[in-house]
Amino acid sequence: MAQNVVGKKIVTLCGEKNIPLAELPERSGLAAEQIDKIINSERIPSLGSLIKVARALGVRVGTFLDDSHELGPAIHRRGEAQRAATFTSQLSEANSNLDYFALASQKAGRSMEPFIIDIKPAGEQRPILSSHEGEEFIYVLDGAIKVHYGKDEHILHTGDSIYYDSIVEHLVETLNGTPARILAVVYTPF
Repeated sequence: MAQNVVGKKIVTLCGEKNIPLAELPERSGLAAEQIDKIINSERIPSLGSLIKVARALGVRVGTFLDDSHELGPAIHRRGEAQRAATFTSQLSEANSNLDYFALASQKAGRSMEPFIIDIKPAGEQRPILSSHEGEEFIYVLDGAIKVHYGKDEHILHTGDSIYYDSIVEHLVETLNGTPARILAVVYTPF
């Protein structure tokens, strides 16, 4: 299977930072099997896993998604074509129902990751909750979503928003199997 861009960047960063790939599971808190799948799969890992790898390597999570290194502002115009990034847990296909469209991948040195996310119904597999350092802000652009946050569930409709600490286990999914679209801004300290 062809190695994805994220996997190539992880291998390159490990080499540049003198971090053996064998140490990445311990440094990131992820299973060795998961690290292997992240590096060798064509799929992008879950955002939570990617954040843990970024922390282990001492880089921003956006380092894995950057297309260029603009120091000035990043402008995204309505109607500009974008390729979606579909994240997966690597150990399950359950969370591959989210298509992420990065809004600032060309901005170097950013501390926040803004995305438009199209959320499709999850199907039969139960999506997996994730947790990672940082904070997230979500604004519902279209449709309705259910946000699992710790032991609570929050229903949000078009125009509603939520801001939460990402260290608490969380999951965003559609409500009643109807697709939805959100604006999400993820902040991760590094």
